[in-house]
Amino acid sequence: MKQVIINGIKGKMGQAIARLIEQNPQWGLTVAGGRKRGDSFDMDGDIIIDFSSPEGAQEAFNWAKQHKAACLIGTTNLPERFLFQMQEENKIPLFYAPNVSLSVYLFGELLKYACKLYPGYDKALHEIHHTQKKDAPSGTAKKLAELIDLPANKISYERIGQTPGTHILSLSSPYDKITLRHEALNRDLFADSAVRIAAWLVKRPAGFYTISDYAKFVLKNSKKGNKL
Repeated sequence: MKQVIINGIKGKMGQAIARLIEQNPQWGLTVAGGRKRGDSFDMDGDIIIDFSSPEGAQEAFNWAKQHKAACLIGTTNLPERFLFQMQEENKIPLFYAPNVSLSVYLFGELLKYACKLYPGYDKALHEIHHTQKKDAPSGTAKKLAELIDLPANKISYERIGQTPGTHILSLSSPYDKITLRHEALNRDLFADSAVRIAAWLVKRPAGFYTISDYAKFVLKNSKKGNKL
């Protein structure tokens, strides 16, 4: 069993990840320890999963480098210099995505295709998240907007209750309107993906990985008839 450190274990995502790891021993992972902000980092593990803060993500990355462990970062709103630092990593297996959900990634691919099919239509992207979310628009919304060449200042957003994450693309012409929508029903969508990616990442050679790398692996395995 590979030993997992969860950075941000007291957060809602950290708790969901710990629970899913415990419930699914077939993934070959076990929680070796957790850390919340301000705690010491005196622990060992094969991989660290970070859903904390930009500062916490940098600390998780530094710990992984020091311990030669794999590192999965799902924290959003990271500074540009840290993003560049991660993209150049070649000493440890490192995964970063502003949204770790495979279905959200495939939704983005669908949006790209739809915009190619309807090039003359006006585009509008709207996102809804819970009231505790600090960044607005979200990292996911910014990434989706980037995929369809929509300026970030054209994203509209709402913060409502406990909404895990909803993203809506509208394509409009004078004659019709097309709406594509992805709605996360609960945080387990993201926690489940994070754990599956961690089980995959810990077996990868050193280098920088994104959700597209994981999607290629999943699609290749699905063609062979293997479970995702």
